[in-house]
Amino acid sequence: MSEKKKIIQKRKKVLQGVIVSDKMEKTAVALVERTVQHALYKRTIKRSKKYKIHDEENACQIGDHVRLIECKPISKDKCWRLLDIVRKAV
Repeated sequence: MSEKKKIIQKRKKVLQGVIVSDKMEKTAVALVERTVQHALYKRTIKRSKKYKIHDEENACQIGDHVRLIECKPISKDKCWRLLDIVRKAV
């Protein structure tokens, strides 16, 4: 891989989440949770968001822990790709 490609790939965001739906062709839905601190009360709160990810081989199943990487828009809702499966569902 060339130096330019390595630099470009380092700038892309990488998230980790859990697959909640795999019913679409070449698409899965991943739930990504993050923790934020409440502005006034300073209590830690969980926030979550669902991302549609491009899964070329349909390798994901519900419950898998995956890593996603940012990419150019593939469709109206998809702008994340499956990077790898961290842990398969039991």
